[in-house]
Parts: sequence; structure tokens; C-alpha cells
Amino acid sequence: MIDLHTHSFFSDGSLIPSELVFRAKNKGYEVIAITDHVDMSNLDFVIPRIVKISSILTSEYKIEVIPGAELTYVPPTLISRVAEECRELGAKIILVHGETTIEPVPSGTNLAALSSKINILSHPGKISGEEVELAKENSIFLEITSRKGHSLTNRHVATLAKERGAKLIFNTDAHEPEDLINDQGAWEVVKRAGMTKKDLELMFENARSLIRRALKGA
Repeated sequence: MIDLHTHSFFSDGSLIPSELVFRAKNKGYEVIAITDHVDMSNLDFVIPRIVKISSILTSEYKIEVIPGAELTYVPPTLISRVAEECRELGAKIILVHGETTIEPVPSGTNLAALSSKINILSHPGKISGEEVELAKENSIFLEITSRKGHSLTNRHVATLAKERGAKLIFNTDAHEPEDLINDQGAWEVVKRAGMTKKDLELMFENARSLIRRALKGA
């Protein structure tokens, strides 16, 4: 299992990073990214601490832990600048909380995110065909998620991505211990979205590709 979207108690997750990572390792995870919610108010506090603990846990627990950040409810006009600040502070993977059908994320977030130097647009339930094409053009991954509520639009995201040739990635958006899943759990989510095991394998390969680039600093 590879999971590049999880949260610790540095935002709205329930676990400290050490417990989150160790529970993931017990689930059979190969790689986990800690991507707590940030905006202009807390990124300088959260990211250096995630960077520090990620290095320690990678060494001690023998699981690859990648420091990241999820820009959340950041005004669309500021997304590009804030993403750059996160990367300067050491975040290796940058996500943006996409426009969903269950939360009032600012209109224009998807478009601004896909025009910025980010890696993943999280659960982008309201995404349009034109925005999917922009994701393809800018090599930004679109997320298929196991997160309750957000997962209701997985089929929409997957259908548009396949039609337009954009790349998908699978994540849990875990906030609680029970949100962490194994490969079989991932398959159940993907199947409900009308996708195949081959699709899931490709999403994990996309994740490995992103990890290689992230660890090289590309």
C-alpha cells in the first residue's frame, strides 16, 4: 500500500505522526506521506515539524515517510505562492484540497491549483473536462479517494480522467486509524468507482513515479 494523503494531529487527524506511521506500517504500507492541512497561518509551524519526524521515522521504522502538505481553503489567487512556500520549507509532495460536492471550497480552487506547481489535486469532485485536460498538461495527478463523502465522486473523476488522458492516484485521506486500509480495501473502493484492478495497479505505479521525483527534489 502506498498512501500520499494522510493527516496527523498537526491538523485535523487524531494521531501523532509516530502512531500514524507505525499503524500504517502494521497495515502493510510501503510508503506514507503526512500531508496535514495548511494555509498561510500555520505552514511555517507544521511543515518543519513534519519534515523532522518524517526523517526520524523513515530511519527507525523502516518505512518511507514523506513530508508533505495539503493546501486547504487557501484563496485561489494565493495557491501558487503558498505552494512555493511549502516546498521551500521542505514539503516534498504538495496537494490542494479540491472543490468537492460536500464542502464549500472556494470556487476557482481546482483551476488555480492545476495552474500551479503542485503534485496532486485531492478529491476534485466538481472537476470539469477542461480542468482535467489542464491536469494532464501540467502533469498533476487527480485523486481517487477512500474518504467517506469525497469518494462519492470517484466515478466522475475517473471517467473524465480516462476520457482526457489525465493521470490518477489512489489515496485514503486518512484522519483516523480506521481510515488506513490495505490493498484489498483499496480495490473495493476502486471497484465501486467502476474501475479495474489494472487501474489500481496503474495508480500505484503513478504514486511510485511521483515518489521518485519527490525524493530527488524534482
